[in-house]
Amino acid sequence: MKRVEWRWSTESARWQTGKGWEATKRPATLYADGNEYQKMHGFGACFNELGYKALLQLNVEEQETLLRELFAPEKEGCNINFCRLPIGANDYSLSWYSLDETAGDYELSNFSLKRDEQALIPFVKRAMKYAPDLRLFASPWSPPTWMKKPPVYNWGKLIWEDQNLSAYAQYFVKYVEGYAQRGIRIDQVHVQNEPVANQKFPSCMWTGTELRDFIRDWLGPAFRRAGLDTEIWLGTINAPGCDYNRLIFDKWATEDYDYFANIVLQDDRARQYIAGVSYQWGGKIAIQRTFESWWPQIRLMQSENECGFGDNTWEYAKYVWTMLKHYISNGAESYLYWNMILEPWGRSTWGDPQNAMVTVDPGQKRAVFNPDFYVMKHFSNPIRPDAVRLGIKGHMAADSLLFRNPDGSYVVEAFNPFPEEKDLIVELEGERLSFTLVGESFNSMILQK
Repeated sequence: MKRVEWRWSTESARWQTGKGWEATKRPATLYADGNEYQKMHGFGACFNELGYKALLQLNVEEQETLLRELFAPEKEGCNINFCRLPIGANDYSLSWYSLDETAGDYELSNFSLKRDEQALIPFVKRAMKYAPDLRLFASPWSPPTWMKKPPVYNWGKLIWEDQNLSAYAQYFVKYVEGYAQRGIRIDQVHVQNEPVANQKFPSCMWTGTELRDFIRDWLGPAFRRAGLDTEIWLGTINAPGCDYNRLIFDKWATEDYDYFANIVLQDDRARQYIAGVSYQWGGKIAIQRTFESWWPQIRLMQSENECGFGDNTWEYAKYVWTMLKHYISNGAESYLYWNMILEPWGRSTWGDPQNAMVTVDPGQKRAVFNPDFYVMKHFSNPIRPDAVRLGIKGHMAADSLLFRNPDGSYVVEAFNPFPEEKDLIVELEGERLSFTLVGESFNSMILQK
């Protein structure tokens, strides 16, 4: 290889320049097996109101510095390029709301994005200043309350009546069109955040059959009539695999892959409208089944990293790395962290402490880049859009991933989970390079031909 760039991070040393690699004739511990898998789409996190509130605790210059570090396509930056938005309130909104709370407004005459113009839209536009090609997907946590039974944000189901279903499909259309009018393109909509969970925060329960029918009979046709090219995704699925499924359903069917994704994908008329399937952290078992089924036209992604506990530990960051490895190895073209920026302990509107990539302390007026930030940076910085994941073999393959960027460079992602140093010997195109990985380290190598 003509050029090698190596960055590594540990608990005590973050984003260090690796040195001491060398050509070798020793047996390879990691090599390409000749298979090619998904093209990568992107890495990012979610724009939330509480995140914008945290950002505003910094002075203006430091706000810009933080946004540049997160979004600018710079050599040493995080290079976030794909992010999420809530449609209406989520659990990190300042308060709960929808985009039309006028009961019985089936014509959506009172649909409004005024609330989004206070925080979410400015947040996105400030990010786009540094990443003009930033791509976005959006999903609701709850429909307007008057469309649900019971009429509350944090419980219930969509009222299954034609007039209501038609209005809700148009609710998505107006959202996409409204953001476009404000200069923000929504590339994808995902039908429901975590459809298998009644929550303390905004939520709505769906069965696989209901998701199928809504996409097939209402949402897909509404997008087609409106001439929208925004993709419809089946997501964000949080089953099977969550223990709490058994607590909220009175049947074991929720533990079956066929109860959700497969019941939708097996319907040809529904599938024509679906670009992909997105899985939350609760869907980490189900994504394997979808990947195994290999629907050629269906893409996969991970839509939300597990939340953590607000303490932002290095131990949890190591777990996040294993989740990136798991989802990407099972076909995910994108991986989304949850909260991008939060205040210390990252408490949600309903009081739950969760992790964030960056913590902003209002008292000290400074930003702290947490361990999870560096895990994400190790992937988002070197792996470019349309990079191809390559199959790998070798006894270091369990803790590694391999990609080929559009410019022909290779990216090796390697985790040394052990306290002692480990040698990684990479074989590519007949060459072998040896790297000594620091104990308990994340590593990213860009190998230029």
